[in-house]
Amino acid sequence: MNRLKSGWLSGIVLAGAFIAGIATAAADPIKIGIANFGEHPQLNASIAGFKKALAENGFVEGTDVVYSESHTNFDASLVPQMIAKLQAEQPKLIYTVTTPVSQIAQKALAGSGIPIVFTAVTDPVAAKLVPSWTEGGDGITGSSDLQDMAAVMKFTHELLPNAKRFGVPYNPGEANDVALLDNVKALAPDNGFEVVAVGVDNVNDIQQRIASFAGKADVIYTPASNLLQPAIAAVSAAARQAGIPIVNSDDGAVRSGVVPASFAVNYDKVGESAGKIAAQILKGADPKTIAPAKPAYEDHSALISRKVAKEFGIEIPASFDNCECFAD
Repeated sequence: MNRLKSGWLSGIVLAGAFIAGIATAAADPIKIGIANFGEHPQLNASIAGFKKALAENGFVEGTDVVYSESHTNFDASLVPQMIAKLQAEQPKLIYTVTTPVSQIAQKALAGSGIPIVFTAVTDPVAAKLVPSWTEGGDGITGSSDLQDMAAVMKFTHELLPNAKRFGVPYNPGEANDVALLDNVKALAPDNGFEVVAVGVDNVNDIQQRIASFAGKADVIYTPASNLLQPAIAAVSAAARQAGIPIVNSDDGAVRSGVVPASFAVNYDKVGESAGKIAAQILKGADPKTIAPAKPAYEDHSALISRKVAKEFGIEIPASFDNCECFAD
């Protein structure tokens, strides 16, 4: 009887230890690596939106998930080292911000079993991250920041009714920029614009390249370029000197008084889309079955600085009087 009782008690102890072990393991938060290209308001907003969406889907920071964040200050040569560091931490998922980071991570993590969710990628198909807009790739999918360029052109026409020549500076070495330019060229004829493109592959050439738009463009649209946006003050100064107004893809430059207007994707929303996708993957979905997300029209917003518009010689049409889109 004592032997039976002893065995019974031992079984309870072992079962209790087993259950306690499961509870402890379940309590361990999931690790998520965040690989950012550099500190920038748009990119930081995409990270904030990502965390927000995950929290809303049951993955609360500090309780259910912990994040390990890193960036390379826009130095592409340091990205492989950043990815290797995050991989060594054995995360359940890595969130990659921008096209260059996502492309390098895709190669570095191939076969590792660590899924990738990307964001701030204009055209993930052109960047060869996914095979099409209707499906994810092997272990990778995410959210695009592809702007609705037809809507951008509509806004530009409303703000600058006489503009006919749409200037686009772009970095020929950046897949995002090239994809956006192709999109602009395809849509421009139906939206009343002629496209004038100028390649800029070095920040030291910004003054000269932007100056070359003089007499050739009526407006300059600056894309969400990893080369141009960090140097938007230099782009704006050169455009002002050339007497050409700017419509920017980032509203932060309007708020800071650098450019007169923007029609921009809301990067919080882009990050939220990525966070919803990450939640699906963490709950067991295969990234290959999840199509990359695109911003909807309502994920864009216009912003105008009256002060800077005046400095650029823009007379704001009366149609904007009640738009609630002014920064000052």
